[in-house]
Amino acid sequence: MDSDRRSAPVERLEVVDTGRRQRWSEDEKLKIVLESLQAPRQVAATARRYGVSRSLLLRWRRSFRLEPKDAADQPGFVPAIVVAEPTPCPLAPACSGGAIEIEFASGTRMRITGAVDAATLKAAVAALADGRLR
Repeated sequence: MDSDRRSAPVERLEVVDTGRRQRWSEDEKLKIVLESLQAPRQVAATARRYGVSRSLLLRWRRSFRLEPKDAADQPGFVPAIVVAEPTPCPLAPACSGGAIEIEFASGTRMRITGAVDAATLKAAVAALADGRLR
């Protein structure tokens, strides 16, 4: 299990030093970020100049972005209230839907559904108020 018979044996193994990770100070990062902001399309050129990846430079730019001081400047959601659309003609014959319920002091209750003209409604209310209808 210590060797594979199907592959050729390795005669020479060379280790290439790729260098160690670059450690950037906060001041160096800020300098690079500010340079990348000088003109449009400077991210790739600045990243190549300093030997960093574009994604790392973009991450630095996000971390150094100024945050708005006031919460009102930040986009967000506003409350929405759903209100029933008012009917512009509650007593006109053109309105066909809806209902009205009237309760008199005597305890009599009148409920009207659908379209009713004003003259009919006035006559019915007058009759109930006088006590003619029970």
